[in-house]
Amino acid sequence: MNVKDFYYDLPQEMIAQTPLEDRTASKLMVLNRKTSEIIHKHFYDIIEYLNEGDCLVMNNTRVIPARLFGTKEGSGGKIEFLLLKRIDINTWEIILRPGKKARIGSRFVFGDGILKAEVIDILEEGNRIVRFEYDGVWEEILDTLGEMPLPPYIKEKLVDKNRYQTVYSKIEGSAAAPTAGLHFTTELLEKIKKKGVKIAFVTLHVGLGTFRPVSAENIEDHHMHSEYYEISKETADIINETKKSGGRIVAVGTTSVRTLESVADENGTIAAKSGDTQIFIYPGYKFKIVDALITNFHLPESTLLMLISALYDRESIMNAYSVAIKENYRFFSFGDAMFIE
Repeated sequence: MNVKDFYYDLPQEMIAQTPLEDRTASKLMVLNRKTSEIIHKHFYDIIEYLNEGDCLVMNNTRVIPARLFGTKEGSGGKIEFLLLKRIDINTWEIILRPGKKARIGSRFVFGDGILKAEVIDILEEGNRIVRFEYDGVWEEILDTLGEMPLPPYIKEKLVDKNRYQTVYSKIEGSAAAPTAGLHFTTELLEKIKKKGVKIAFVTLHVGLGTFRPVSAENIEDHHMHSEYYEISKETADIINETKKSGGRIVAVGTTSVRTLESVADENGTIAAKSGDTQIFIYPGYKFKIVDALITNFHLPESTLLMLISALYDRESIMNAYSVAIKENYRFFSFGDAMFIE
């Protein structure tokens, strides 16, 4: 399948630059796979489409302030670190800008010496492995020096950094938010629970690879980025029980889908597990556990657009995107939502 099959033309002004004041006020496009109907609602109406006995699966990762600005030791040249993946307590995989001349042994300083780093390895794609040196608590230092790593298509400054976190975020480690979850409030989740819908949490730390377009002409040649996930026994039990009793597994976001489909066996059951996943879901994939999906509108030619095209079909999804553009939906991280049922 050709990457161009997933291209669409989006006017720049339709890329949401700031979140709406009310998280639940976003538009919601409902795609009914049985009837092919497209319904226009608001996100607070999602409760109408969730049934007693369903299970909502949400990614409780929390975005870290992963952008660090500092200087190169010696020359004083300005640099930026983007933290991608924690390898151990003081060692991270990072993107370094500008980084072409940063060899193994290069050293950097942040916050007047509060934090220092040394390049200890260079990966094939150019990312660096660095070891940090500091006194005190890492999380406090990062909170003091770091900035929230908003996606490259968002040009506006975020006034309240909590708006790039879900209200249920808990486990720190992401370089980007699982944005489908940004539409939920604590109040809406309480109403959903009262309706008899179970809520289960998985963790997948979102990497910046999620924003990369597929560069291979044939999508099957694409090298998928790796992301760390965890599923607890409690979550596995809730999901297995839901499937057994005939309820639907409704994934909130593509990150929840990737986690569930990475651990599910051929019978559609899951067990507690953790590890790295490089799962690439595109049309032709047979879903083992996910029945429905709440998601945002994704970038052209992205792996996320391919994933949702696998859950429905490419033609229907591309048609829905055309409708969304005509109906003036807001796109990407701070944009509107879609429910594929």
